[in-house]
Amino acid sequence: MEAKAIAKYVRISPLKVQFICNEIRGLQVDEALAKLEFTTKRGAKELYKVLKSAVANAENNLSLDRADLYVKEAYANDGPTMKRFRPKAKGMAYPILKRSSHIGVVVAERE
Repeated sequence: MEAKAIAKYVRISPLKVQFICNEIRGLQVDEALAKLEFTTKRGAKELYKVLKSAVANAENNLSLDRADLYVKEAYANDGPTMKRFRPKAKGMAYPILKRSSHIGVVVAERE
């Protein structure tokens, strides 16, 4: 059995979060939480919250044991991009893309 949690419209680039997702994929839940807690990147804080939520969903909704859980999937997909413009030389406009992401974590029980 598996439980999941998703945080949508998080204002951070998905590339920055995907790097951290690769670090925790396949780890036991407690190891992954410890790794995220001491990672200095900003995306680790958001991923930590989503992972805790997925673990809570597994424990409360599916009655799974926390000791048997591991991170089956961790991903950061593209969310909507806000487009802003800055003035540049010769009256031109320079686009600024403010990216957002949908962060998801799936935890499953080891057999």
